[in-house]
Amino acid sequence: MPMLTHADVWRAIDRLAERHGLSTSGLARKAGLDPTTFNKSKRATADGRLRWPSTESIAKVLSATGSSLGELVGLTEGDAQTARPGRRLPLLHLGAVGTDEPFDPSGDPAGPAWDATDFPQLDDPRAFAIEISGDGQLPVYRDGDLLVVTPAATARRGDRVLLRTRAGALVLGSLTRQTATRIDITPFANGAEAQSYEREDVAWIARIRWACQ
Repeated sequence: MPMLTHADVWRAIDRLAERHGLSTSGLARKAGLDPTTFNKSKRATADGRLRWPSTESIAKVLSATGSSLGELVGLTEGDAQTARPGRRLPLLHLGAVGTDEPFDPSGDPAGPAWDATDFPQLDDPRAFAIEISGDGQLPVYRDGDLLVVTPAATARRGDRVLLRTRAGALVLGSLTRQTATRIDITPFANGAEAQSYEREDVAWIARIRWACQ
């Protein structure tokens, strides 16, 4: 078997994250590592010397994902598209949202805050993913959890949803009631009170279809 190169090993880690519906930072968190462990900025020093992932970090990732070393090595080979099932989704890290608006007026991803992740068997062309940052959504979602949001799906009472206000706030919660004039949401955050929004104050509401926890 040919010797693995630096690019091969990092490619395999990227593909392992994608196979499990995670960003590389989400994969690191899942393995109990610092979320920046596998960032592209960590793969070389400032003077250009290549950095390799440690054997300890690889072992933790394999344990956390239930993968074998052979599977990881297999992800270094072949065309990238064969190792990435499904389609690529825009990915927003909630903690990385700065002053730039992350959505266009129609509610589609826009701006520099977006990354990408791969997800299998999804039929909504407007779907996107959100990675939870911090403990603000406990006890429902934890830091590093990945949510797939499908704007084309109709949100019904009891669904988990993402709501965007016209003022720019993003609200994750359970849809408790909606009428022609109001939308009521119970936020996921522990102890948060139910919130009621006038329809005219809501830019859009989208259903959360899938979560990797």
